[in-house]
Amino acid sequence: MKPLLFLLFFFYFYPAPTLCYAVYDASATTTTTINATDFIRTSCYATLYPDVCYSSLSRYANAIQQDPARLARAAIGVALSKARNLAVYVSNISRVADNGADRRAKASLLDCFSNMGDAVDEIRGSLKQMSQTVAPGSESFRFQMGNVQTWMSAALTDEETCTDRLEDVAEGPVKTEVLKRAAKVKKFTSNALALVNSYAEKGTM
Repeated sequence: MKPLLFLLFFFYFYPAPTLCYAVYDASATTTTTINATDFIRTSCYATLYPDVCYSSLSRYANAIQQDPARLARAAIGVALSKARNLAVYVSNISRVADNGADRRAKASLLDCFSNMGDAVDEIRGSLKQMSQTVAPGSESFRFQMGNVQTWMSAALTDEETCTDRLEDVAEGPVKTEVLKRAAKVKKFTSNALALVNSYAEKGTM
């Protein structure tokens, strides 16, 4: 048999199997992702802002899978990013306020920035503690999760205090923008705390 005819004969009767495996793997990956997103959606019902929770965490479905610890860590990570961005924003506009005549506004913004700085530190500490958490059920687990719960709760309080500092500031675009951004940040922190509480509760049963 000539070489060309032999090759045609071989590929006709022995098709490459890689396509079959690729389709199977893609199907399995899709199923896993769907299960993970369903897990995230269901878990987010425990939060005060489930829509915000799901929209911010569903993009990490492949990493979270159906692991409540990974879910809590991801939520804390998102909250940290949002809090840090707000702290930077408040810092920038407080420097602009240096050139203004309203000293009260500047002082309030600096106080808000200080509170947000504390919140960032507390959320960062929570994320670090979550990365070191031992297996659920032990006394060490309860102690570690207690730390995370305390710090996330403190962060939420600091974010609330940030906006409270602005009560005496005259109405205007700066105050409105800070309050709007802070309200969003508090939702992410609140959701993260709720998921932490849920994980801690299940881990101590």
